[in-house]
Amino acid sequence: MSEPDETAPIHRVSPSGRVPQWVLDEAAGREPVGVTGRDWFVEEPPPPPRKRRRGRVVLGLVTLAAVVAGVVYLPELADRSPEIPQAAAEVPAVVAAPSGFPTPGVGASGQPLGTPPPAPEDPGAFGFIELQADGTSPVAYDPCRPVDVVLSLDGAPEGAEAMVTDALARLSEVTGLQFDYEGTTAEVPVEGRGVFQPDVYGDRWAPVLIGWRTPDQQPALAGQVAGLGGSAWASPSVDGTKVYVSGNVTLDGPEFADLVTSERGSEVARSILLHELGHVVGLQHVWDTDQLMYATTDGSVLDFADGDLAGLARLGAGECVPDL
Repeated sequence: MSEPDETAPIHRVSPSGRVPQWVLDEAAGREPVGVTGRDWFVEEPPPPPRKRRRGRVVLGLVTLAAVVAGVVYLPELADRSPEIPQAAAEVPAVVAAPSGFPTPGVGASGQPLGTPPPAPEDPGAFGFIELQADGTSPVAYDPCRPVDVVLSLDGAPEGAEAMVTDALARLSEVTGLQFDYEGTTAEVPVEGRGVFQPDVYGDRWAPVLIGWRTPDQQPALAGQVAGLGGSAWASPSVDGTKVYVSGNVTLDGPEFADLVTSERGSEVARSILLHELGHVVGLQHVWDTDQLMYATTDGSVLDFADGDLAGLARLGAGECVPDL
């Protein structure tokens, strides 16, 4: 079943490794906001107010524990304006792109590049960040083209690249989506990152960017927040299919640097990254304590569970939209 679209930050791990009574930061959901103009941007609003309350660790750990959740900032992208070419019965091999947008269909195949695995029977809870106009189908990435990903190593912890490629392989396995890891980039996560950057990435949507920042560099990581994740969608027409086109994962560099100093901490760090990538492909928080997308946990759930997998299978079966 789908749950309310609420956001909650990732709680940090106690430096001593002691299992604390974690406090869930609960935040009111934020409606997506259309952005107009020649370029489309993923906006990151300031972190919402926090309300602290006592909570119980569902599955305690003796050595290291973390609450795995995330804050998703997913503003809508403005629908393509009327002057933008629409898909016809037969689309020309090359369609001229209006200024400010990539040429439609760049990198698109005629059929899905992968197939999602069967969803588990009788799964736990899962939910989607954004739905299509039918109110049922989730907004997803186009399965007929790879999801390009780049990595910023500025402030990254030791072993960051291996952690990212491992997480992307796992995400591909559970969605059927094909993630094309392109390596490192000089770009760093910033608020208002453009999702079309032709001077940097050429005639295509900007790749998903994964990187690390400090709370000073990214104020939204202040307090107990350890990660941010989300994607932006576009549509070829006002009432057309919405498709995610670019996204971001911003993780707390100092926090991850501490986590990866132990094997257990590295497992928790990977689970936080998986959680944020779950947001990137479209999963929202749920209130099933057995799921990785649960808004708070003690770190005992280190990988996608049955409800998560059911939602991810649906997110891997989105529509192919070559006219974007």
